[in-house]
Amino acid sequence: MARVTVEDCIVKVPNRFELVLLAAQRARAIAGGAPITVDRDNDKDPVVALREIAEGTVDLESIRQSILSSMKGFVEQDEPEGEDELAQMIQRELSAMAGADAESQADAGAVNVVDSSGDASLESLEPEAEGE
Repeated sequence: MARVTVEDCIVKVPNRFELVLLAAQRARAIAGGAPITVDRDNDKDPVVALREIAEGTVDLESIRQSILSSMKGFVEQDEPEGEDELAQMIQRELSAMAGADAESQADAGAVNVVDSSGDASLESLEPEAEGE
């Protein structure tokens, strides 16, 4: 069982802070069931991770990407840039909501009407009484 030192790993990863992040992420992956690329020799996961880094048997870039993806809390979505895009997005949402409500409103005798300006309204199919 060869003893692994930080100096063995610094050749592969010059920044000690990055080395700690990479080794910790790799140790988590090993603990989660990832296959190891060196003999375990009764070593714990962090030591195995450091030995893999020192021997160059793991892809450091894939570990970096794994760190980045684990730190992302959410995926950013592009925001509409102009008012036209925002208006179109709102119109699509309203149309989708109107389509979902159309079945329930059909039983009540109502129809969704969209005029030329894009405004939606709900109109009754029943004729209005003239006396009212």
